[in-house]
Amino acid sequence: MKIWPGKPYPLGATWDGAGVNFSLFSENATKVELCLFDGTAAQQETRIAMNEQTHQVWHLYLPEARLGQLYGYRVYGPYEPQEGHRFNPAKLLLDPYAKAITGTVNWSDALFGYAIGHPDQDLSREEKDSAAGMPKCVVIDRAFSWGNDMPPATPWHETIIYELHVKGFTMRHPGVPPELRGTYAALACPAVMDYLKSLGVTAVELMPVHQFIADKHLEDRGLTNYWGYNSIGFFAPDARYASSGVGGEQVTEFKSMVRALHREGIEVILDVVYNHTGEGNQLGPTLCFRGIDNASY
Repeated sequence: MKIWPGKPYPLGATWDGAGVNFSLFSENATKVELCLFDGTAAQQETRIAMNEQTHQVWHLYLPEARLGQLYGYRVYGPYEPQEGHRFNPAKLLLDPYAKAITGTVNWSDALFGYAIGHPDQDLSREEKDSAAGMPKCVVIDRAFSWGNDMPPATPWHETIIYELHVKGFTMRHPGVPPELRGTYAALACPAVMDYLKSLGVTAVELMPVHQFIADKHLEDRGLTNYWGYNSIGFFAPDARYASSGVGGEQVTEFKSMVRALHREGIEVILDVVYNHTGEGNQLGPTLCFRGIDNASY
């Protein structure tokens, strides 16, 4: 496989029409590996050392990589929780700048950087590989035909905001085709927009649509995280709200929804959760930020 130096920016995985540039920030890491997956049930993994570093950003370019490539990272460094460092290369990590994520967390002790049940709790270290239970990031094509789309920019004194949950709002709407209910595409249906406009709504505020996880303690009880306030990918529309697949198509569907709402004069506001992530507190799993550079993120 050909490996070129690549560039530090933009962060994330960027398809340029010929290959893919991969870029990851980690100030305190000593080594970073890009992990490619073949998409089969066996999830065969190929690890590539990222030897280029520019201003604490690790990067490389793969001229042979293509759209739809599944990937993640393994990051090496000190495991010194008392100093804020929780590096553990046994844990596959999501790209914080991934534009699409496929799959869900399959909970097991391997997803935690420390040994569950150990008397030292998170000060201990767990060496089980987590890749099999982890979602994967997806390389996508950012191109989209926005046409003459513009945000409506309704004056604040004329703004009426309707807060809604994409799935909950559309799941039982009689005017939405059954196969689209619960999705971004459903929110763009004429019947939905006619209803919103009949109320005088000028903007929809979407409860979290960013990729999120359901906590282990919920799944252990047969429950799930309905509301989405447990983000793990701030730049990735949650694939579970997409009608057209989970290989990156969710991004196109999300953009199409926004374009359709704008066309009807309805603005789109996103409810974003920044005060915590799906990794939780110090006893949470190692899925992304904690393993990439806990002290920085």
